[in-house]
Amino acid sequence: MIQVEELTFAYPNGLPVLENLSFEIKSGEFVALIGQNGAGKTTLLKQFNGLLKPTRGMVRIDGMDTRKSTTGLLAQKVGFLFQNPDHQIFLPTVAQEIGFGPANLGCSREEIDKRVREAAVQVGLEPYLNDNPLFLSKGQRQRVAFASLLSMRPQVMVLDEPTTGQDYREGIEIMEMVKALHRQGHTIIFVTHDMELVARYAERVIVLSQGRILMDDTCRRVFYQPDVLRRTNLFPSQIPCLVQRFDRYQEEFGMPLSVEEFYKAITDSGGEEYVHCS
Repeated sequence: MIQVEELTFAYPNGLPVLENLSFEIKSGEFVALIGQNGAGKTTLLKQFNGLLKPTRGMVRIDGMDTRKSTTGLLAQKVGFLFQNPDHQIFLPTVAQEIGFGPANLGCSREEIDKRVREAAVQVGLEPYLNDNPLFLSKGQRQRVAFASLLSMRPQVMVLDEPTTGQDYREGIEIMEMVKALHRQGHTIIFVTHDMELVARYAERVIVLSQGRILMDDTCRRVFYQPDVLRRTNLFPSQIPCLVQRFDRYQEEFGMPLSVEEFYKAITDSGGEEYVHCS
């Protein structure tokens, strides 16, 4: 679905933000992109829908070269959720905002109304369809932006800090919606600084550091390389951090990511004493 070949990108009169990146993302993957502030995460995300074009190298989306494709054409394949919802909200009602994308795709009025209702119900905004989105809370505005993405029904969903402005419960609700979309076959790429969300949802993790890929592996393998992660000022989620305090953790417990996996590893090994120690 996404092919990145020797991608280098620099803003005008600046040093490269991304340097010589090459990787592929297959259709249906669930990928977390992590790294410290300034690592180039958002800049990389914007390459996927043509908001930014490579300085050198190439990005292909479902075979389309982003250098030769319009953002409108790419938007039919890739939906983009900005970290700050105010960067993409501009219409006077929630309904108009959610319906803007389908209208640009040439959908009929009936189809637009259907998509608006479905997206609003999914994110819990049905009571606010006639409200001005700029008068809503930041968390609700983020949901408006997310609903605008859902109404486009893109194959790839690129989410820059999708839980921003949400409390813990609301953040989990958003990620469960994303997980449901993934089960329906959508390709998901999301940026977050919340390692618990990464451990809970991501199948694959790409770690960026100073514009280069530091690691690209399963979440499990990435979180059990703490020395490499530390170079990005990041730390694994709580269970990997706890497990790695035991000297022979891999031999005794494997590499659990969740409380349930850790508990099962303990009981399967007959190590009840660890339960009390933990």
